Amino acid sequence: MDSKSRNRLLGVLFFGVLMGALDIAIVGPALKPIGAHFGVDSRSLQWVFTIYVLMNLVATPLMAKLSDRVGRRPIYLLDVAFFAIGSLVAGLAPSFGVLVAGRALQGFGAGGIFPVATAVIGDTFPVEKRGGALGMIGAVWGLAFIIGPLLGMLLLGFGWQWIFFVNPPVALLVMAASLKVMPATGRSGHVVFDWGGMAMLALMLGSLALGLSQIDSSHLASSLVSASVLPFLVLALVLVPVFWIIELRAADPVVRPGLLRRKQLLLTDLLSLGTGLGEASLVFIPSLAVVLLGMSAQSSSAMLLPVVLTMSVGTPMVGRLLDKIGSRLIIMSGGVLLAAGMLLMKVMTADLLPFIVSGVLIGAGLSSLLGAPMRYIVLNEASPSERGAAQAVLSVFTSIGQLIGGTMVGAVASSYGGGAEGFTTAYAVIGVIALGLTFGGLFLKGRAEEMAETGAPQALHPERSAGS
Repeated sequence: MDSKSRNRLLGVLFFGVLMGALDIAIVGPALKPIGAHFGVDSRSLQWVFTIYVLMNLVATPLMAKLSDRVGRRPIYLLDVAFFAIGSLVAGLAPSFGVLVAGRALQGFGAGGIFPVATAVIGDTFPVEKRGGALGMIGAVWGLAFIIGPLLGMLLLGFGWQWIFFVNPPVALLVMAASLKVMPATGRSGHVVFDWGGMAMLALMLGSLALGLSQIDSSHLASSLVSASVLPFLVLALVLVPVFWIIELRAADPVVRPGLLRRKQLLLTDLLSLGTGLGEASLVFIPSLAVVLLGMSAQSSSAMLLPVVLTMSVGTPMVGRLLDKIGSRLIIMSGGVLLAAGMLLMKVMTADLLPFIVSGVLIGAGLSSLLGAPMRYIVLNEASPSERGAAQAVLSVFTSIGQLIGGTMVGAVASSYGGGAEGFTTAYAVIGVIALGLTFGGLFLKGRAEEMAETGAPQALHPERSAGS
């Protein structure tokens, strides 16, 4: 594939991922109108998000694995189609239950879009251009959280249903373009799929996500032993060895045990889990702005802008740097920046400038940790037939980190009465974890070793002599 064709393909992948990412941010402004329309309370409304995350988590390994076997293009098209159909179901929903079902289908489709798109980059882009491509795809998330709420507010003028109706036309365009520019790859002939392993993984991840999402951080101890949390967490824990045994015996496992035996891949997955903790903490920045700066609930959301804008600029820059200096230095730098931003939160006074500086540092840190650097390592370490599955495992670890992080920050804040000290202490804990990410990065491969193993031309990497 020539450079022009790759750029067209990257554009298609960009808009496909953007479509899925927007639907997380765009729903926020519509929650109150949706609740009023169906007459449901705020606790019921949380299922609009919870079911999306749950189905996203379940679908990610399934769709990624199928893309390794059936081919990237048909599975990518299937994911986009699921997302579009789910959008129509949600927009036309006659009841709240049907709306939740539509969101479930949306989440299921979106679960495959990002890992499959990343695997396509690994299949079609040469090693020396993967970082830049991954950076462009990673920038989608920052862009989505900038324009998502604004687009949501605009569409609400026509009715909350239009935040869902806007998706199908975009999905059709993405599907048409995908048919034209995306190569079909995958194994030919009979495919023996590990349905037992997939069912067990779905049950395990579903139980974990459901249990964590039901935790009441303001009453952590009693919530953990409640009937809505403890059975699901215990079930998830019990199923881990069962799933491992099934995978060891499967002819073609969903998650090859070897993927978790490779030090580089396992370390990357654990680093991704820690990064997910940091990402989840962003949800509480507006709450800290309310209690520390005295801002209103409406204006406090603007305090996310320093983080989001920095990530929007920083993520593609990090992608380009990956192609020049490698993943280890970037990930270690990201850990330092994230730790600095989080720890600054602990010593802040009620001044706006330190709050903004902290947000910029956090955004710069997450730009160097989320998405491109971790996925760059996975693309280099996994074989072409394992790329989808390996990307899915990475996504699962990140999602688990996000679920744990949201609960942890809420619990620490609640233990201090929900005031500024509680939130800043929680951010200090995240800062210490971020320093751990920096230390973990020391054990990643240096640039010279990365290039030697991928076989990239040395002429394109004059920094090899100083790589590690």
